[in-house]
Amino acid sequence: MTQTTEKPAEFVEALAKGIAILESFDADNPEMTLSEVARRVGLSPAAARRSLMTLETLGYIGRKEKRFHLKPKLMALGSAFYFTARVDEILQEDLRSIVERFGDASSVGTLDGGDVIYVAHHSVQRARRAAAVAGARYPAYATSMGRVLLAALNDDELDQYLNEVQPQKLTSKTCTNTKALRAELMVARRDGYATTVDQLDYGITALAVPIRDAKGKTIAALNTSGYTGLTSPETLVAERLPALQEAASHIAHQLTRYPTLRSALGG
Repeated sequence: MTQTTEKPAEFVEALAKGIAILESFDADNPEMTLSEVARRVGLSPAAARRSLMTLETLGYIGRKEKRFHLKPKLMALGSAFYFTARVDEILQEDLRSIVERFGDASSVGTLDGGDVIYVAHHSVQRARRAAAVAGARYPAYATSMGRVLLAALNDDELDQYLNEVQPQKLTSKTCTNTKALRAELMVARRDGYATTVDQLDYGITALAVPIRDAKGKTIAALNTSGYTGLTSPETLVAERLPALQEAASHIAHQLTRYPTLRSALGG
């Protein structure tokens, strides 16, 4: 979903370009040449070079021969949010409790454009699958948390999202038909939860519920997931939904005492 926030007069284009370059690196593009970076970000080679040189000087980007890569110093930016928002204190206790009770994994995420960003995660799983670490970003249509968050949009916002999104086949089961996706989102809106099976990656069956602020606005989502084949959406709903809803309510109550994270999540 395109974000149409108007740029203020104080908007710094150079800073925006630098951040766009940092965000252009991902699992499929861990190292890139200058021309590759420029192409992915939509900059001229000269503009991309200036930003890359600045980021390299600051220690956020490294270079081996003609290929650039991210450096560990960049993690300090993410950890700054983690600690200032007190994510561990506010969220991890409930995630650990869910995982201790049911096993598998549990996460909290929030919507950013058309993606869901994982804010916190706890897991006992060891299998190779799509990483659900804090900071991971995935298409909202392919995750249970993303669907709960999309279902909470008002009708105009949801129409805009569905008109703009171009779902990709991440697995053979990924729903890429926007009419079918809308129908599933309407069910999630009605039921107050969403389930997915092998939408993001094979082997992931998940259930998510909304986390709402004091005014009833959905600002985040909480999920629990297990291995497809060892569980099912019906089993997750029957065995875990009440506990998940209770944890979401507890997190919402916690957020009233921690305005920094509440504001960061949009509450």
